[in-house]
Amino acid sequence: MKTLALKVITIFFISITSQNIAAENFKKQTIKVALLLDTSNSMDGLINQAKAQLWEIVNELSYAKYGIQKPNLEIALYEYGNSTLPSQEGFIRQVLQFSSNLDEISEKLFSLKTNGGNEFCGQVIQTSLQELSWGNHKNDLRLIFIAGNEPFTQGKINYKEAVSEANEKGILINTIFCGNYNNGISGMWKDGADLGGGDYMTINKDKKIIHIITPYDDEIIILNKKLNATYIHYGVRGYTSYYNQQAQDNNALSLSKEVEVKRAITKSSRLYENSSWDLVDADKKQKIDYSKIEKSKLPAELKNKSESEIKAYVKVKAKERTKIQEKIKALDKKRRLYIAGKQKEGNQKDQLDNVMIKAIKRQAKLKNYIW
Repeated sequence: MKTLALKVITIFFISITSQNIAAENFKKQTIKVALLLDTSNSMDGLINQAKAQLWEIVNELSYAKYGIQKPNLEIALYEYGNSTLPSQEGFIRQVLQFSSNLDEISEKLFSLKTNGGNEFCGQVIQTSLQELSWGNHKNDLRLIFIAGNEPFTQGKINYKEAVSEANEKGILINTIFCGNYNNGISGMWKDGADLGGGDYMTINKDKKIIHIITPYDDEIIILNKKLNATYIHYGVRGYTSYYNQQAQDNNALSLSKEVEVKRAITKSSRLYENSSWDLVDADKKQKIDYSKIEKSKLPAELKNKSESEIKAYVKVKAKERTKIQEKIKALDKKRRLYIAGKQKEGNQKDQLDNVMIKAIKRQAKLKNYIW
């Protein structure tokens, strides 16, 4: 009898373990990228590149695959080296915890201002390791990109200590020195990347960003305005988020028309998801109970509609959005081919988006991600 009971218990635990392993393997992979940006006085060029090239980086990552699955993307943001930040915290601030909300990421990037200060690379790396929700999914890709232009050795936390902690957590450290390649080596930026299993890169932070204008840009911008008309805000933060979407469109346009185009392309991709405030995305994910919707938080045209009328309206807008997004994707294919024919590698190699995309792709392939 004891033997039989033992066998039953053993089978039970094997079954539970197998289910846990299966659940872990089934869980969607995530590419987690923490950006640690120096916002001291001389770094306006770096921040401007980050603002302008966010969408190019996101668009490239939208094509990533892990087997048959397409991984999620989460981005976190820190600033360091800014004299307006508390000195007792090492002139470091978490601007954004890991987030997949691309409008919020853009908003936070545009909020950054530069000011003189001390740049403590080891401390900001260690802070990001301890504060961010890195998770423990074995197939996630966890990356830190730290950018700056002062010696990597400054501050009370030795960078080697911080990098060692990252190694233990399976997080790769990539360093971006904003200046001469050899100066970055002597400043130990390359050593930080070598020890951290990542890439050492240099950029010209003050270089004028090169955008290639294509014959498809104007049509994509027109489609983007039509795309915005398919969003239906709901809930406590719905109205604010709806207008933040438009604010980030305007932020992109303030940099150039080409940046606005790249953002529009992002908004047609799978990574641009707003189920927390948009009824179309929420309905698609089955994350909404229509009977509990606060009608006072809906757009004016829906406030007096019945539940069935609201559902029907959402379905119409969903169809409209799909058609618009497919048109943008089709135009983007033509646009990418046009750019490939015009692009000269030499003009792109020391820009932030180019070095980051190359590093991410190389490191992702080591973990069986493909493009």
